Amino acid sequence: MRGFTVRCEGQKGVPKYFYPKQKRSTMHYLKSQKIWIKICLLVGLFCLAPQQTEAQFFKKLIKKAEKKIEDEAEKRSQKRVDDAIDKGFDEVENEIDGKSKKPEVAQQEGQQPSKQMPSPQEGESPQNQDSKPDLQWSRFDFVPGDTVIFEDGPAQHEENGEFPSRWDLFEGGAEIAQLDGEPVIYIITDSGNMYRKGIVPYLKDAKEDYLPEVFTIEYDVYYPANEYNRGSYVTLYDRKNQKRNGIPQIEVDVNAVEVGNSNGTLAGLRSNKDAVGGWRHVSIAYTKGKLKVYLQDQRLINIPRLEGNPTGITISTSHEGMYLKNIRIAKGGVKYYDRVLSEGKIVVNGIKFDVNKASLRPESMGPINTIFQLMQKQADLNFSVEGHTDSDGADTANQTLSEARAKAVMEKLIAMGIAPARLTSKGFGESKPLDTNATPEGKANNRRVEFVKF
Repeated sequence: MRGFTVRCEGQKGVPKYFYPKQKRSTMHYLKSQKIWIKICLLVGLFCLAPQQTEAQFFKKLIKKAEKKIEDEAEKRSQKRVDDAIDKGFDEVENEIDGKSKKPEVAQQEGQQPSKQMPSPQEGESPQNQDSKPDLQWSRFDFVPGDTVIFEDGPAQHEENGEFPSRWDLFEGGAEIAQLDGEPVIYIITDSGNMYRKGIVPYLKDAKEDYLPEVFTIEYDVYYPANEYNRGSYVTLYDRKNQKRNGIPQIEVDVNAVEVGNSNGTLAGLRSNKDAVGGWRHVSIAYTKGKLKVYLQDQRLINIPRLEGNPTGITISTSHEGMYLKNIRIAKGGVKYYDRVLSEGKIVVNGIKFDVNKASLRPESMGPINTIFQLMQKQADLNFSVEGHTDSDGADTANQTLSEARAKAVMEKLIAMGIAPARLTSKGFGESKPLDTNATPEGKANNRRVEFVKF
């Protein structure tokens, strides 16, 4: 820790710039008030107590009152000193940590504090007040499962105000809302009843165990600015249709994750009040008893042996409403290098883009980082990066989009340090589906990037 020197003046041990200027004026004011109180008491006592015994009694009373005033003056003055010292040390500590409180105020200047989530009917767009994730995520090592078994965006055709068609209700209410021009799921709660409200995937065999031995869960949750106590919860069983399995719930706050006795906080955020509101990406990986939970690009939970068998999921909140989007459950698969050896290619549907664009989303960096590390270790490994789409939209538009997306991935790997000669790119549009285009899950499997060895 970097040392620093503080000059002291005034009271012993009190830094000069911590010493409150108000102390002198405060003492002067209180002493003048003391004199006037004393005069008033003397006049009143002269009229009411002419006898000597009474005068002695009231003289003691005056001294007692005078002592009380002096004690109060000293107490209040000392409090000002203590407050100033605390404030000064807070500023010094923040400077040492590289986080001054002044930028925090500037960052949130103009934001409107709210005690309640905006109603979806109002059509408000609070995201422009909050932080947006960038594409760095250089240490993100989460790799989604390679076969999607449930997905909901929700879809663009979902009607605003209607119940989300891919879900069932556990408790409370839910409806489709619009946020920043895109459909989201809004879980409705009663502000007077904070009992847990939530939704479960709408599946034909919801009572059965639909989670494999290796799976991943992803979703985005919105935290409004200046609302620090909201949280989303993931329970690894269907609370409407399945029995409890003893696995502790996964609680995700704006800057932290907690699972039973395990917890973690985003680096650089000492408390949730340091966190700026906005969308948070949550990634959960389960591999035969091992549980990892990521918030944004950081792994905050790593439990080597989780007791109990996950059978389904419930997403819920106990606060005043919650926005969700991009929920995906996927079955895990073989490691990337093993796939290259056995199949000559790696099929990745975890590389995600903005809708109808070739702009990479931050969570795409998990698979991209893994491909990058693989190519660094295997110097003779070269890839043709090939883009594929689902059948939504025109054939020509999908062809162009697939080419642009493949090129974007290739250029990202080159920017990270892979030699251009080791990569090529091409697109196939919707011409080579792996799955049906009749379901959201099938479409998600068809929207993919393949790394074909050459």
